[in-house]
Amino acid sequence: MPSLSRLSTLLIRTAVVGLMSFGGLQALNAEKPEDLSKIRGRIQFVKSFPDYKVKIVGSFADIHVKCVSSFPNSAGKWQIVESFPDFKIQIVDSFPDFKIKYVQSFPGLR
Repeated sequence: MPSLSRLSTLLIRTAVVGLMSFGGLQALNAEKPEDLSKIRGRIQFVKSFPDYKVKIVGSFADIHVKCVSSFPNSAGKWQIVESFPDFKIQIVDSFPDFKIKYVQSFPGLR
């Protein structure tokens, strides 16, 4: 039968490993940009070396995006360009930094 000190040491080690695992999960969630409203303006879609990876969804989006031809000056308004972008975006199916939904009106954070 294990002694009380050995049992308490085992419990402490288990708690530390559990907290480390929880911290690792928080680190995975920390990759999301802290302020999605700053992702606006001139956007270029790329296949490699993006600033952000996004997934296009039909519901439960982090931000609603409206494609505009000029004045992309507020949150959720993106002007799609081929050169000199403010941000480079890669469309992915899994592990996105955030999710977007294309809309015709009321772009912005959700």
